[in-house]
Amino acid sequence: MLYGKETKKALDNFPISGITMPTDFIRSLAMIKKVCATANEATGQLDSKRAIAIKAAATEVIDGQHDDQFVLDVFQTGSGTSTNMNMNEVLSELCRTEYGEAVHPNDHVNMSQSSNDTIPSAIHVSVYLGLKNNLIPNLRLLSDALMVRSNALSTTIKTGRTHLMDALPMTMGQELGGWHQQIINNIERIESSYNRLSKLALGGSAIGTGLNSSTEFSVLACAQLTEITDLEFVPNDNFFEAISCQDTAVEVSGHLKTLATSLMKMSNDLRWQNSGPLAGLGEITLPELQAGSSIMPGKVNPVIPEAVCMACAQVIGNDMTITIAGQGGNFQLNTYLPVIAHNLLQSVTILANSAKLLATKVILTFEVNQENLQSVLAYNPILVTALNHIIGYEKAAEIAKHAYATHRPIIDVAKEMTDIDHQELTQLLAPKSLV
Repeated sequence: MLYGKETKKALDNFPISGITMPTDFIRSLAMIKKVCATANEATGQLDSKRAIAIKAAATEVIDGQHDDQFVLDVFQTGSGTSTNMNMNEVLSELCRTEYGEAVHPNDHVNMSQSSNDTIPSAIHVSVYLGLKNNLIPNLRLLSDALMVRSNALSTTIKTGRTHLMDALPMTMGQELGGWHQQIINNIERIESSYNRLSKLALGGSAIGTGLNSSTEFSVLACAQLTEITDLEFVPNDNFFEAISCQDTAVEVSGHLKTLATSLMKMSNDLRWQNSGPLAGLGEITLPELQAGSSIMPGKVNPVIPEAVCMACAQVIGNDMTITIAGQGGNFQLNTYLPVIAHNLLQSVTILANSAKLLATKVILTFEVNQENLQSVLAYNPILVTALNHIIGYEKAAEIAKHAYATHRPIIDVAKEMTDIDHQELTQLLAPKSLV
């Protein structure tokens, strides 16, 4: 056991959920401790031996060697002080036992810092890394998959639907192209938050005044963090803003909620299109990944879209938690930091995994049931919309209703009820001319 008395107190005080702080957050906090040791050494406040030991210990944590030592519940003191001290104590003990240096958790590991600036900084760092290295690459994977299938299905005509009812024809490529644009828009929204995520509270100390810290420390620490992450980090323009609120976290969560909404819409469309195979739409067939029922042999369910929908529901719920948490700070400190970190990083992770699964196990692999698509096109009375400019809306509506009632192809009914010759009707009502 590497942690000390403050962590033990917190373990006793917060036996609430059994959910510990996210691993990505812990490793980002260790990065911050590492760069702070470098900055404190550079400013002459920390001797080289202790600085070297702290950096070595922090590197072990960053590499995942001591994940089991970070044991505290997400639902703890709202500043995250307990987790900050958990980190300080673990690094201090590693310095003593592995590197032979007497390093104090507060005086040395936490030098020039406060929980109030390190924890918000760790949120920014871990979320920025998660977006840049995990979510965005998987969204680009999904975007590329959608574009590939959109191009491949550019001439595959189907019945469009509004209000779940038959509408004008379109190509399946156009439908997938709409989804592709949704993902591109989501990528742009998320990337627009990078600039604010790159600004850290580090150096603001307890409330933003920077007591026991310095401008030089903050600049040096951010420069070191930039070097080890390959992402640009800078001191926040205003430390009082950085510590007193979590507006950037709320912003990012809002973008993730929008993405979740997009993925849920696509997933539900896929479920509808796959429905059947006999009594549903049956436009596409999703891959058979597992048995769909423990009692009905041969049943196959759209398991990936269903899983993605549940993940999206979780993200939307996480956003509400983060919104409430974001407005929950009073005066100079937000006191919902651990739950913000947990929910935000969970959203990043499950959306990244969902996008990857949709791309690889659904979009690139579904089969089009061409016969089902074509069998209903000629009987779609909405095709009569193409005659509006010739015979008017009222006459077209009369033709459509009669076609519905008699279950006959629209071209046959239009030929009987208008004086338009068959060749012209064939050209006007051809689905491929309407897409």
